[in-house]
Amino acid sequence: MTPQQFEAVMAPVIAAVAGKPVDSALEASLNRAFPAGGETVGAIERACHEAIADGWMCAQGKPGRKFGRVIEATPESRDLSVDVVDLADIVGPHHVHPNGEICLVLPVTPGAKFMGGGRGWCVY
Repeated sequence: MTPQQFEAVMAPVIAAVAGKPVDSALEASLNRAFPAGGETVGAIERACHEAIADGWMCAQGKPGRKFGRVIEATPESRDLSVDVVDLADIVGPHHVHPNGEICLVLPVTPGAKFMGGGRGWCVY
């Protein structure tokens, strides 16, 4: 998995969120268009695991809290950036996004939660 291949996997999601308000309506729209058990989310999850194993994704931090920006905000990405975070046994929040945040939660450990929710899209 290369960064360019990951960008291609993310392209339909980027197209779906570009220019939209970061709100609960966007969360509902993402969960309908790209359901947690669907093909697109599965492809994103496989891509993340492969890229992390390849060493270029989540290359910053230390075990338990690894992260990295994998797509920069550019005209090609519709001015959206994509960060990937690999967390284990972390209770937060430890930071905020004043302009909002769109998250795809992909728990590795059964029953793991992020901001109180499980697998799927959440928008803050």
